Order: sequence, then C-alpha cells, then structure tokens
Amino acid sequence: MTQGGHAQTEWSPPAGGIAGCAVIGAVLAICAATVATDTPGRVLAGIAGVGLVVFAGLSWRARPKLALTFEGLAVRGWWRTRVLAPDSLTRLRVTEYQRIGRKHRLLEIETLDDELLILSRWDLGTDPREVFKVLSAAGYTGR
Repeated sequence: MTQGGHAQTEWSPPAGGIAGCAVIGAVLAICAATVATDTPGRVLAGIAGVGLVVFAGLSWRARPKLALTFEGLAVRGWWRTRVLAPDSLTRLRVTEYQRIGRKHRLLEIETLDDELLILSRWDLGTDPREVFKVLSAAGYTGR
C-alpha cells in the first residue's frame, strides 16, 4: 500500500470507524437518559454508550498504532509509546485462523523481553499481511 508513491510507514484504526463508535456511543447514552423507560435497559444502554465513547477516545489517542520511525518501530498504546529496534524482535509473523466461516489475520510481534504484541486489522487499518511486507522490507524480521 502506498501513499503518494511512497511505502506507507504508519498504520492506525480508520478515523471513520472511530468516529462511528463515538457517534453510536453518544446516541446510546442520550437514549439511555431520555428514551429508555425500564431501569435495567437504561443502565445497560448507558454503560454501553459511555463505553463506546471512552473506547473511541482512547482509540483516537493511540493513533498511529504502529509506525516506522528513524528511532525504530513505534508501537503506541493507550498510555505510552514503545519504540522497538529491529534487533529487539524475536519473531514477526502473521497468523491466520478461521472463525464463524471467516478468516482473521493478526500481526504478531514478539520481543526479546517476552512481550507479545498482537495487532488486528482494526488496529492497523489495513490487512496485516501488507504491514508484514513493509516491516520485513525495512529489516524487522525477528531472529
């Protein structure tokens, strides 16, 4: 995947998907406060609405989720950003499994300090195989 003729160097959840979660969460929270008449339904819709808004906010904060920088491979989480050098990886691979008739792919990054980072299509905004190709070409192959 390219942007302006150059290989893509950062990946993140799609902005439209995050905005959609925030809008749906806000609608659920508003409906819980104004429309719902039964207490259990009001509580459940309120929790779901607030949860979606919080998830959207934290997902926006963690953008870009993965980026190739001059310092190394930056993996951004909700609270911190971790930079990995090419020689700090023990394994980089794409795993594939089938569930409910659909194939799911995950990018797995295993580090020297036994940390396993798993990134899905949602996290990357594209097929993990494409990200794997770019990272492999940049020297992130693992040992």
